[in-house]
Amino acid sequence: MTKLYNALLRKIALGLCLGTAALAAQAAPPTTIVVAFPPGGPADTLARVLAKELEPSLGATVIVENKPGGNGAIAANFAKRAAPDGRTLFLSSAGAIAINPTLYKHLSYDPAKDFLPISLLISTPEVLVVPESSKAHSVEQFLAMAKSKPDGVTLSSSGIGSMPHMAISLLRIATDAKILHVPYKGAAPAIRDTVAGQVGGFFGDISGLLPFIHDHKLRAIGIAADKRSPRLPEVPTFDELGIKHVHASNWYGIFAPAGTSAATIATLNKAMVTAMKSQAARHYADTSGVEISTGTPAQFQQLIDNDSKKWGDLIKAEHITVNE
Repeated sequence: MTKLYNALLRKIALGLCLGTAALAAQAAPPTTIVVAFPPGGPADTLARVLAKELEPSLGATVIVENKPGGNGAIAANFAKRAAPDGRTLFLSSAGAIAINPTLYKHLSYDPAKDFLPISLLISTPEVLVVPESSKAHSVEQFLAMAKSKPDGVTLSSSGIGSMPHMAISLLRIATDAKILHVPYKGAAPAIRDTVAGQVGGFFGDISGLLPFIHDHKLRAIGIAADKRSPRLPEVPTFDELGIKHVHASNWYGIFAPAGTSAATIATLNKAMVTAMKSQAARHYADTSGVEISTGTPAQFQQLIDNDSKKWGDLIKAEHITVNE
């Protein structure tokens, strides 16, 4: 009887502990991850995987709020005005942080002053693809087509100043090929027209292209990285082809509003690193072709500084401008 009574007490105590923890999580204010991209895309998928895996560490519900548009400016402006209490975070690509400050003369936010880096999350190399109907089965054949045609070839991107645009510029400079850049308002319409053969090719993040490559709607012929992708092992890097300095990798990282305490940043960084080590995050990376690349806030800041200079110099040299 005593054993039965003690077992019952243990179950009651365990239930009380679990109930208290659940109530504490419910009582804690939710954390919001502001995403500069629409629902359903690779960045949104990353944010939702991250949100779920963060909840145990933060002890709170984590909400994803999509605010696309303005090359990330809409999301950035929303996030920068949030209280610096660690409850509102900004998930951004390299574009809004390392490219926009040089691309726009009148940017409505200042990445260096308005945000603090928490952690890099993933990096994703740019991949050159052509329609499955294209006669180009390699970069060499694609460049030969550019030389043989009076008007060269067309390459689409997700927009002026986007990472795909940066990759196109690097390829054109490295090869002196006749390449006409065709910017779209987003990756989806650019990919659609590339699949249809309306443009000669497209540069884009590997994560958004894998489904089209695997469905044989697009053909990958080159990757702008220093090593091949495990998800596309047959696709050579431009370095392997003797085309140097065509390195363009997009990245996604998490930021907090300026004024957030160092202790809060450290807590959030630890939570991010833990979340990105989860089985769900690894599965996301394996299936989408991205590389998990977490680190310290200082390491992330160094990457931002390096990319800001690299892409800023390219934008100035190429006289890339946007209508504001």
